Parts: sequence; C-alpha cells; structure tokens
Amino acid sequence: MAKASEAYVRAGEREVRISSPERVIYEATGSTPEATKLMVAEYFASVEDGLMRALRDRPTALERWTSGVREGMKLATGPQDRDADAFYQKRVPKGAPDYLESVEITFPSGRTADEICPTEIAVPVWCAHMGTLTFHPWPVRRDDVDHPDELRIDLDPQPGTTFADAVRVAGVARELLADLGMTGFAKTSGNRGVHIYVRIEPRWEFADVRHAAIAFGRELEKRDDGVTTAWWKEERGERIFVDFNQNTRDRTIASAYSLRPIAGAPVSTPVTWDELAGLDSPRALNLFTVPDRLAADGDPWAAIDEVHHSLQPLLDLWGEHPVELNYPPDHPKMPGEPPRVQPSKKVESHWDAEGNRIAD
Repeated sequence: MAKASEAYVRAGEREVRISSPERVIYEATGSTPEATKLMVAEYFASVEDGLMRALRDRPTALERWTSGVREGMKLATGPQDRDADAFYQKRVPKGAPDYLESVEITFPSGRTADEICPTEIAVPVWCAHMGTLTFHPWPVRRDDVDHPDELRIDLDPQPGTTFADAVRVAGVARELLADLGMTGFAKTSGNRGVHIYVRIEPRWEFADVRHAAIAFGRELEKRDDGVTTAWWKEERGERIFVDFNQNTRDRTIASAYSLRPIAGAPVSTPVTWDELAGLDSPRALNLFTVPDRLAADGDPWAAIDEVHHSLQPLLDLWGEHPVELNYPPDHPKMPGEPPRVQPSKKVESHWDAEGNRIAD
C-alpha cells in the first residue's frame, strides 16, 4: 500500500511533519490563490516572531478546521453541534509530540484541563498539521494562570455598522487609554472588527479585569454615541459593541497572526495606529501578504511587553458605577448579575431584586 503523502516544515530547530500537505484549506478567490495545508504550516513558521510574541507561555485553545474552509461550514460551539465541520480543542490532543508543553487551567465550572502552552514555533506548526487555523490564547502566562496580564478591548461591529466604524471607535479608544495613562496595541480581527490589547500587571483576578473592561466601555459610550456595552443584541442597535466578556475566564480572542476561517485566508494582523486610521479594508492582510510585511517592517507589537500598566485607573471608574452586566450563559450566576433573559421576554414579577428567578 502506498504511503500517504507528507511533507516537512522547518520550524526553529525542528522539522515538523505535515500529513496530506496538498489538501486545499482555502479555495482560490478573485484576489487570492488557493492555500494548502502545507502553506498554512509554512505561514505559521514564517511569522514566528509575531506569533510567538502572542502565544508564548499562554494556555491556548485550538480552532481546528480539519477539512478546510468552505462556504456553509459550521464551527461547533457546544455539544449540540456534533455534526459541525470544525471545533475548539481545549485539551492537549492525542499524539502530541514530546516537545509540546501544557499547563493546567480551570474552567468556570471548576473542572480542569491540560491545555497546550506554546513555548516554541514548532508547536503552532504541529497544530497546523492537526488542522488548526486560529489560536485562542488565554490572557495569562503559565506561571500564574489566575491573574491576567492583558486587558482585551474587542470592538465588534453590529449589523448596520462597518469596519470603518470600528476604526473610528478604535481611535477614540486610543485617546481614552492615553488619558488613563495606558498604551494600547491594535490589530484587525481578521474580519470586520478591531482588537486593542493593553498589557497589565498580573495582580488582579479575571473578575477585576472584566469590570475594568466594562468601565472602559462605559467611558467609551460617553465619548462616542456609536458605541454600546449592551449585552443583549436586541438592545445594541447599529453601534460598535465593546465585548467586555472577552475578559472573562475561559473567553478568548483570536491571537495576533492567527488565520481566520474566511475565504481569502485573512489574518488577525497587528497594525500601527497610523496604519489603522488609514485602513479601508483588512482583507489585503492575509496568508499571502503578512509574512513579507513582517519580514520587511517588523512586528508593530514588538514593544508590547515593555510596560505592564496598573489596572487601578479603570477599577476606580468601575467603583464610581459598580453595576454588574451579564456573564456568558455557561458561567455560574454571579452576585449582582442582571436576569439572564432577553429584555423583550422579561416579566418583571418573575424576578427578585437580585436578578434571581422567583419560583412559581
């Protein structure tokens, strides 16, 4: 029997085997050629400097598209999606190489798991062999998995808004950060949104960082009426949503230099603030263009680890208006959290003052 095709990719000091290297992961579009599994692995190896800055020593979930990306394919987000085409891998896969390291993390339920913790570029390249396109690192390092060292500001365009709206709001967010004495680093989401990262001292728990994100979002609402922190979609309108829950335990954002499962192989790409302000569309930042860009100009986030800010200015803002917002539905009910029911379906008499359902 003929041996299945394979190839090897140089990743740091290792040669990483890639099975089915000719498998088409991204089909050709009007502006980009097709991309194979081997090309995905080679892409990750080529952006080592930026990708490892984003992933090194962080517990990381994998978004695996083992059959490639096609229109209509679905990503599983829970046990109800057993027939989905792609899935999140939150535990170390079977057959992992001996150089792959892991760290134990704790989910909101209290369960634990050993999750991949990249320490060298061979790990993401091996993950490409496993069909990974997007890396989802936690905002913590493996030496302290309960105290985040990142504040993540996710500017998520809602229906009726555009990437240009997200760029405008990002500029306002930059000004707000400067007023707070903080430096933010921006990247495209790889789709229509913008992400801003702020390195913080790892002194606060997840709940504190989430409250800081809520406070930031509320201040941003005051400066731009095209911004909202409303958790329920029916209340957001045509505004940019500040997704504060991306700072909650076990909630993650696509890393810098991750590919996204969208036609054209777009990349979640770090950009300078000046570049972002002049960017009409993020689609030209993709698997085919980003490696040359990184090689020529370096990583716009090269200085991100030089300063870790205090979260206290934002926690002081939270203290001025400590009104809780909804947690994700898979989290335990939290003190002060509003009722977990859409406002349009809420019957006031069914809920007590603490947001708990009154038994019939």
